[in-house]
Amino acid sequence: MDVPGVPASPSPISNAVVVGNTCHISGQLAIYEDGYRPGSPKQEADRAFDLVFKTAEAAGFNFDEIVYVDIAFADLERDLPEVNEVCRARFLQFPARTIYQAAKLPFGAKIKIQAIAMKDAS
Repeated sequence: MDVPGVPASPSPISNAVVVGNTCHISGQLAIYEDGYRPGSPKQEADRAFDLVFKTAEAAGFNFDEIVYVDIAFADLERDLPEVNEVCRARFLQFPARTIYQAAKLPFGAKIKIQAIAMKDAS
């Protein structure tokens, strides 16, 4: 699924795939129409979450239906506090989450976020 307002990936992937009541959102970086823009961990996480939420919305899901996020860090120990601030500001109810340090993220990014949204998850 291609999403208006979300830059197309140079890779042969979909921004999201909906299966039944579940939306699997591909990993998002701080990508803009003109490409990756490096920023602070907070700035990169904000942009990646913007893209995750736009993708969920385009697939017919609300941000509060996001039940799981997976966050890859270029430097987990250094950047986790800033990304936690972003998560606290963005979610009323926290989804399940996996965090890990990746050896290297595309374009030299600091943060990559992927997510799963689910309807009727209660």
